[in-house]
Amino acid sequence: MATRKVAEFGKKLIRRQKMDCSMEETRFARCLTTLDLIALGVGSTLGAGVYVLAGEVARDKAGPAIVLSFLIAAIASVLAGLCYAEFGARVPKTGSAYLYSYVTVGEIWAYIAGWNLILSYVIGTASVARAWSSTFDNLVEKKISSFLEGQISMAVPGVLAKYPDIFAVVLIMLLTALLAFGVSESALVNKCFTAINLLVLSFIIISGFVKGDFKNWKQTQDDYSDNMANSTVSNSSFGDMGAGGFTPFGFQGILTGAATCFYAFVGFDCIATTGEEAKTPQRSIPIGIIVSLLICFLAYFGVSAALTLIMPYYMLNKESPLPEAFSYVGWNPARYVVAVGSLCALTTSLLGSMLPMPRIIYAMAEDGLLFRFLSIVNSKRKTPVIATIASGVVSAVMAFLFDLHALVDLMSIGTLLAYTLVAVCVLILRYQPDQNTSEKNIVELNDLDSQKVALNSASNASKEKDEQITLKSLFFPNSEKPTASSGHLVYFCVAIMCTLITVLCVVLALCSKPILNGCPGWIAVSVVLIVLIGVVTAVVWRQPESKVYLSFKVPLLPILPIISVFVNLYLMMQLDLATWARFGVWMLIGFLIYFLYGMWHSFDKTSNDEEPTLLSKGPSYT
Repeated sequence: MATRKVAEFGKKLIRRQKMDCSMEETRFARCLTTLDLIALGVGSTLGAGVYVLAGEVARDKAGPAIVLSFLIAAIASVLAGLCYAEFGARVPKTGSAYLYSYVTVGEIWAYIAGWNLILSYVIGTASVARAWSSTFDNLVEKKISSFLEGQISMAVPGVLAKYPDIFAVVLIMLLTALLAFGVSESALVNKCFTAINLLVLSFIIISGFVKGDFKNWKQTQDDYSDNMANSTVSNSSFGDMGAGGFTPFGFQGILTGAATCFYAFVGFDCIATTGEEAKTPQRSIPIGIIVSLLICFLAYFGVSAALTLIMPYYMLNKESPLPEAFSYVGWNPARYVVAVGSLCALTTSLLGSMLPMPRIIYAMAEDGLLFRFLSIVNSKRKTPVIATIASGVVSAVMAFLFDLHALVDLMSIGTLLAYTLVAVCVLILRYQPDQNTSEKNIVELNDLDSQKVALNSASNASKEKDEQITLKSLFFPNSEKPTASSGHLVYFCVAIMCTLITVLCVVLALCSKPILNGCPGWIAVSVVLIVLIGVVTAVVWRQPESKVYLSFKVPLLPILPIISVFVNLYLMMQLDLATWARFGVWMLIGFLIYFLYGMWHSFDKTSNDEEPTLLSKGPSYT
């Protein structure tokens, strides 16, 4: 009896959603074009970091080789982007990583992904709003902050901000009203600000190559000494020169810079939440993700190259590198152009954080994992108005009261976890039998023990005879098409692979110095783990792959998703213990909601089906 209850409880955790992949019925307005999605991805990804990050990484980590750091970071980001693009072509629905996990690896993983995406978007929205307020405050010589600190000081170090940021609250509520009014209007505003941002960045890049000097990519010790002697600023403001030249901090510096630059490409995943608002999602989402990442890479590459050509890398100001660089070449008025671009970038970045958050909340509430009133859609504006207002209010409170510096790293966990799950889902689904997601087919993925694929199609082929898994069939399967047995084998192999990769990342994160110093014990452990991962990868690679047509597929399967999983998990392991402790607290709150409410409301208890059936998504309008 007890064993049966435990089994039933386990089945509830890994039950998967019945997914209708047609585009015929949606509560949202299908009004977004491919250009809208590209602008959304560029605006969300190409935030104010492009105006600040290049100076910090070039000065302290990579020097002029920052262009290579951005190249490596872009390649790592494209791996995640390709996985999102395939799912956008496969499942044209709202929900992003949450939904992708729900139809592939089960309810508990979907809830974890969605819960952490909400955290990422809340902190992202609040921190960007405060950054917008701070940037504007600097333009008016900090009169706003000085007044508020003098009138309403409330500093509690590490918890509360120095003063309540009323300006940030007003900004968030204005954009919340815009998003509740309509997605097409929001997309138009985003396109305008993104266009201005790109024009400013083009001006910076062209100016850099006009006023720049390639000598700044070949700095020597003599140049460093001369600049210190002739500088009008304190020598203490100079950074470390390193070895000079194009790569002053070596290959290690390039990799360290790439790890920082990776987060500059975070944001494109907001495109994946527009599956029910894009006119042609199966075409527009893959194009939007790939093109926006390409544009962002070119912008980051161009700005970092221009910056290090205008001014020696060790003289860059980490707080405001571009205005200082233009002052260095006598173009002081250009600081106002940079300020306009920075405010536009912050505005689009804020919209990029605020737009997907209510859609994740809506999808989870519609499935019953969060409170159902959050899934109400306005019948006139076709927007999730309750979820939009709720997310805006929570973000405004965070921006108003709290010191967000200690919480920013929590954004990284949520985003990287979502990237990891999407890569895993792509890897699994491509090796499942007959995963057809055309408009008239319904895919149903049940629990691992009794996985079935039901295809509602007139051309449904006869069932293939299952084969027994043998040692030979691990590398030489008998069928050229995926079967239930080969699908189960891939599930099992991917689970083992993710476990091994996690252990490897922990070893590399905690024992990197002994490994670099040649410690034979830790090197042996790393080699054994890599070999085991290679063997499991070979087993997955040898399994028959689904031949179902999709408008976009991740190339070089299974290698690219596995590399993406490794990169994401390794970056997660670089976060400090305090961040993981805060993550644990957030997850504890999330699990309380899930186990006390979500898991009991996520499927129809009145169903007489032998298998649990998730609630159908009936319209709920206001």
